[in-house]
Amino acid sequence: MITPTKEPVGSATPDVTIIGANDSRQNRTREMQLIPEAMARAHMRDRLREAQEDRRSARLITARRMQRRAERASLRARRALAMAVMH
Repeated sequence: MITPTKEPVGSATPDVTIIGANDSRQNRTREMQLIPEAMARAHMRDRLREAQEDRRSARLITARRMQRRAERASLRARRALAMAVMH
């Protein structure tokens, strides 16, 4: 009876090669399954950035409006003071 010879430790047997290919395929499959999640995260980051920009621009618009209002009030006060001094 002939006994099969054992491969030396660390040799690349066909089983190891197939297992490595399967692992590689599984990693690719896992990556493919995670793509929609990554896309959703990127989409949410974009929406968050847009919302922050919208808030920033809204604050700027409000600040400009308040500045114009303050300038008009200052002008009215100066006119009132000038009228009081002249009479």
